[in-house]
Parts: sequence; structure tokens; C-alpha cells
Amino acid sequence: MSLLDYFKSKKKPNTAVTAKERLQIIVAHQRGERDAPDYFPQMKQEIIEVIKKYVHIDPDQVTVQLDQNDDKLSVLELNVTLPEEK
Repeated sequence: MSLLDYFKSKKKPNTAVTAKERLQIIVAHQRGERDAPDYFPQMKQEIIEVIKKYVHIDPDQVTVQLDQNDDKLSVLELNVTLPEEK
């Protein structure tokens, strides 16, 4: 193997693969929202308001997701990106 072969072997990531991965993430996110109960958007907003009473956050930095599995078990997942302390 020559030195030139080493540098030629590094290829740029395929844009089609990247686009496919991004699309899969978007579809999974939309499926999760479609199965959510009617009260879910209001509950999400109320959770954000309670957090904002104690910490200044950007509402875009809060994700709330409801996962349901076959066992009739529901899991409410809340992810909040808190600001760094000074």
C-alpha cells in the first residue's frame, strides 16, 4: 500500500445515507406525536410553564415524549436542556 492509496481511501460521507438517516428521525418523531392523547400539547405547555417558574429556559430546549408499548404501559419522557451556571 502506497502513501497515496492511504489518502485516496478516505471518502466523504454519502449524502443519500445522511438524508435517509435524517428522514428516519423525522418519521419516528411524527409517529410519536400522532399516537399522543388529545391533552398532550396542553400538558407539555403546562410542564414548560412550571419549569420556567424556577429556571429561565428556552421552550425549544424542552422535549416531552410519550412512549407506549404493547403491555399498555405508558412512559412520559421529559428532556430539558438547562442553562449553564455562571
